[in-house]
Amino acid sequence: MGSPRFRAEHSDKSLESYSFDSGHPPILDSASATDASTDPPPDGGTLAWLQVAASFFVFMNTWGIVNTFGAYQNFYEVNILRSHSPSAISWIGSVQGFLLLLVGALTGPLFDAGHIRTLVGVGSLLVVLSMVATSLVEQYYHAFLAQGVCFGIGAGMLFVPSVAVVSTYFDEHRSFAVGVAASGSSLGGVIYPIMFHQLQPRIGFGWATRVIGLIVSVTLAFSNLVVRQRVLPTTRRKLFDISALREVPFILCTAALFFGFVGIYTPFFYITPYALFETGASRTLAFYLVPILNAGSVFGRLVPNAFADRIGAINTLIPSTLACALLGLAWPAVRSTGSLVTFAVLYGFFSGSFVSLPPSAHASLSSDLSKIGTRLGMSFSIAGIGLLIGSPVGGALLNLSTGHFIRAQVFCGAALMVSFALLVLTRVVHSGSAVMIKV
Repeated sequence: MGSPRFRAEHSDKSLESYSFDSGHPPILDSASATDASTDPPPDGGTLAWLQVAASFFVFMNTWGIVNTFGAYQNFYEVNILRSHSPSAISWIGSVQGFLLLLVGALTGPLFDAGHIRTLVGVGSLLVVLSMVATSLVEQYYHAFLAQGVCFGIGAGMLFVPSVAVVSTYFDEHRSFAVGVAASGSSLGGVIYPIMFHQLQPRIGFGWATRVIGLIVSVTLAFSNLVVRQRVLPTTRRKLFDISALREVPFILCTAALFFGFVGIYTPFFYITPYALFETGASRTLAFYLVPILNAGSVFGRLVPNAFADRIGAINTLIPSTLACALLGLAWPAVRSTGSLVTFAVLYGFFSGSFVSLPPSAHASLSSDLSKIGTRLGMSFSIAGIGLLIGSPVGGALLNLSTGHFIRAQVFCGAALMVSFALLVLTRVVHSGSAVMIKV
């Protein structure tokens, strides 16, 4: 029996207006990029996959660093910032993610206007400077400004352009290409915490952070060298695309991302102390649960995204979000070391899908890819508010002195369940209740 075939949604035909001859010369300037907007995406080739590689390293050094904050949080709680509450410390990591997404509201139109090299260059510089400044942290406000604000602004300048440029080079294989790029954040979330954990006792906090900063600078230099913008609109884009606010699926999808980001990172911030209190895990194993989460998300950014190219990004995002919600609600019942490791692998896998699929989801909902940078920026800036408040609220709901985590765990699962419901509604409004439609 053959696998069921999903019927392409009518709106996908709008992508046919972008034609690209596989023999077209590399796009090196704004003029050629503007001409390419009349051709379909190449859907492969050396130049296209170089953009995926550039985006991979951007993800590695933006979301990968955000995913690493759990390691810094654990260090701060018992060392430099031990006089501050877990909730207060988690604000640093939340501000990282919030600014990363919020700044996208500004960088989206700048990307659409053809300024990708400026965005990637200045963003890279700010990210590297933030790592250097973080290595000198002695007080809370030092960490907040360096690791939270400076890094968040720099990462925000990098993030939306790197996602948007990949989307313009691929059509049929867009979700897989974005998934490959997004897996860079998981790799960063694996290697950076391990590096910090291994180097900090040997060479100190400052030098451990500087070594990470060196890797960040080298890999971002590669992205700066190879990134090329393919599609430019013929007119200037405004800060907001007003037409998007009249599209109910866009609004519903953005609301779904908001609630999803409220809950999605709670395990990344608090699984280590939970393991110490509830499972009797060693301190070393408890620390490695964060890299295990991120390792699981590597496959969660590749496997579901490959399916998304066949059945649609929204169709793939819905069950992944439901799985995250159910795992979050089941988290309080996980009380042994083995089951918690299993939880970390599964949650990492499905959360990887939730983080990597939204760009493709918005592309499938958008009727004009030349506006995708602006729309991604608009959506991610709202989602960033959810990320900003989610982890600190989770930190306020738990009590590390008594080991009481259940309120934070239920909060995580409930927020993701709301996100799931809104994604289902997005699909119904956009495509109706028919099951076999690719969207």
